[in-house]
Amino acid sequence: MKLKALVLTMVVIACLLSACGSSGSTSSAAVGGASSGQSGSGSESMEKKKLDFMWFSDGVEGEVTQSIIDEYEAANPNIEINLIEVPYNDYENQLKIAISGGEPPALARVTYVGLFKDASITLDDYVDAESFKAQFSDSLDPFYIYDGKIKGVPIDTTANGLIYNKTAFEKAGVEVPASPDDIWTMEEWIDAMKRVMENGGVKYGLVIDKTPHRFSTLLYGQGGRILSEDLQTTEINSEAGIRTVDIMKRLHDEEICPMSVWVGSENPNDMFRTGQVAMHLAGSWMMTNYRDNITDFEWGVTYLPVGVTRSSVPGGKYVVALNNTSVEQEAVDFIEYYISKEVNQKYCSESLFLSPRNDLADMEFSFGSESWQIFANELANSSPDAARDWGYAQTSALIKDPQLDGVAEVIQGKVSSKDMLDRLTEKVNAELVELNS
Repeated sequence: MKLKALVLTMVVIACLLSACGSSGSTSSAAVGGASSGQSGSGSESMEKKKLDFMWFSDGVEGEVTQSIIDEYEAANPNIEINLIEVPYNDYENQLKIAISGGEPPALARVTYVGLFKDASITLDDYVDAESFKAQFSDSLDPFYIYDGKIKGVPIDTTANGLIYNKTAFEKAGVEVPASPDDIWTMEEWIDAMKRVMENGGVKYGLVIDKTPHRFSTLLYGQGGRILSEDLQTTEINSEAGIRTVDIMKRLHDEEICPMSVWVGSENPNDMFRTGQVAMHLAGSWMMTNYRDNITDFEWGVTYLPVGVTRSSVPGGKYVVALNNTSVEQEAVDFIEYYISKEVNQKYCSESLFLSPRNDLADMEFSFGSESWQIFANELANSSPDAARDWGYAQTSALIKDPQLDGVAEVIQGKVSSKDMLDRLTEKVNAELVELNS
């Protein structure tokens, strides 16, 4: 009996030693550096850390992210990431409720980091800030860096640009700029659209989405901006601002643009998709929509015209790691993995997004690589004012409705560009004083 007891004791000891040894091999195989389980006893090392990742999808990017999570979990068996999809129309509200209720997710995809910066961890405390920021385009800094601190990370990028009806342009014998070296001036652009209207079988030359982002694309090209550098006042009431509103009026007066979009509620996507229009000033995300829905003509992307300068408007989505989750380090580890070059290339190429990474500016896509590179070039040549104006949701929100309503009134001839901008400036400046007080 004593011998049997001794043998059993030795077996138990051997098993314990084996368990301790296996914990070291598990941690060494981890990808992304998930910290849980890399020290301590064997039972602690295999404790599974669970991270909720709140998410919304515009297309297939949720499926792509889930595949990335699956790969990460396979390499990090002590990490479990639960992707929670929420419809976008209620997303920000649900995230705010989770935060205020003391149950924030570990990670969240967001459009405006600034809305959640106070609830998000400061990544500077976990990473080398300068090398981390150097991975991404400088034009995106105002969207995720606040008071000099990194409060989130860009995961995909969008840009505004010109999508055109290639069939109509070819029928009219009009060539579009083939490189940044032969971009149209504003007058050349307007002349080209008129010629396609006359000879290309389209009713209109251009549709512009009824959004401040698309209007401001023209504003930045004219050398203007919406807000002062300190975000305390609006500076849209300038010579550049007046020129931009006048351009909008001219495009409608000369029936290059239909009145039904900016004065009515007609969908510009539908007008372009049905072949009524030569060009669409739109966001890069329309690439997938038009790929899937246009069958009656060929289309492509060309360069925006140059006014005083070149500019698009950057946008995109970001990921934040939230405070008070007890898995902050694990969340940062996953973020670093998620935005690494190889993984971000997979995410952006399969989801059809531009990458925010500097080293992926010329990456190949399964569809429309040349068009995506034009959008990327527009982004690289954008005014820094564009990112600053739109990087702060609280301030940019103040300009949205007054700008849209004011431009529509000018288009209809109800008020001059200068009078409209005078009125808008007075209203927005008063609201900025209240916001900043």
